[in-house]
Amino acid sequence: MRGQPSCPKCGGRVRAPGLFSDSWQCDAHGTVHPLQPVIPPSVESLGVVVNRARVPVWMPWPLPVGWLFTGVSHAGDDRSGGTATAVACSGPGPLGGVGEMLLVAEELGVGLGARYAGVEGPDPGPLLRVDEPPRAKLLAAGRPTPLWRVSGTPDDRVAFAGEALGLWLWAVAWPEESELLLYDELVLTDLRDAGAEVDLLPCGALSPRLLS
Repeated sequence: MRGQPSCPKCGGRVRAPGLFSDSWQCDAHGTVHPLQPVIPPSVESLGVVVNRARVPVWMPWPLPVGWLFTGVSHAGDDRSGGTATAVACSGPGPLGGVGEMLLVAEELGVGLGARYAGVEGPDPGPLLRVDEPPRAKLLAAGRPTPLWRVSGTPDDRVAFAGEALGLWLWAVAWPEESELLLYDELVLTDLRDAGAEVDLLPCGALSPRLLS
């Protein structure tokens, strides 16, 4: 499915607007914002997503020591603009091995964050453990941003979600121990507001998490 748009909620095939519908359609989920094909990470591919996005493109900035940018994906089309973005990074895990993280910003109902988190969607609200204190506290675009643990994720990952700039913000990490990165006041920058320093972004190989 890398070469054509797909459903952001399930990865299935979608039908383009035509005579009988003015929106993209998934057989399982009805009207959707199509997930565009993922391409290898580069400053240029990131720039394409940034220019189309109408939601933040969150990136840890500066990146944790030894971490690399490993891909970006987005949902939406030329008419709607980018209604969801997902940025992948990877590097040394806090307890050894390799850690991976996806940061997703999305409008209500898109469902991309839930898909990567491996939970029922489209939105995290019913799955957030809001009866507990927030487990992670980030700085997103300079603002303190609490995130709550998302319940029901598969054993190989951990997910947190909250609100930033009026939109859902998901942070999904593999393996579960990589959540420690989110306990250390991680600073997120919206790359739509970043300057020329983005040209120096270190890029690695494409993360398979974006294709799952």
